[in-house]
Amino acid sequence: MITTRWRRVFASVLLSLVLLVTACSAPPASRYDQTQKETTERGAAPAVAKAAEQGSSFNRFFPKGQPGFEVVPAQEKKGFAEYKVNQGGKNVAMLAISDTTGTPAATKFQASTFTIKGYPAVQQGQTATAVLVGDRYQVKVLSRDTSFTPENRAAWLEKFDLKGLERLK
Repeated sequence: MITTRWRRVFASVLLSLVLLVTACSAPPASRYDQTQKETTERGAAPAVAKAAEQGSSFNRFFPKGQPGFEVVPAQEKKGFAEYKVNQGGKNVAMLAISDTTGTPAATKFQASTFTIKGYPAVQQGQTATAVLVGDRYQVKVLSRDTSFTPENRAAWLEKFDLKGLERLK
């Protein structure tokens, strides 16, 4: 009887000790830890430059809805604005304007081999087309549906008020 009670006490103490040790151990390192460290430590470059334009100032340069398409604001923050293009209630594309000030994003346009409305343009993978306006603003159209082709993306880029955006400086 005493040995049975002793075993129960010993098992309870051992289980408590195991739980305490495992609960107090450090969690395994995340694959994002290095990025978090680089972006939050002192002297790290900010994600958006202080001189970047407010996202709300980009709104007037986006195209308006077209027959069969609805253009809906999606996101707005410093240096960036994004709209959704819906067709029949389905999201088929995203439209975005971003301020490249303080980022290397504009460098990809230096090797551009084609233009849209006179602005250097690039294809980014299979789903994105972008132009650089005034060596500062990246205007991008991203396909969200296979029916939205590179030709559709180029046509929607032409619907932006790119000349107006260039004067924003």
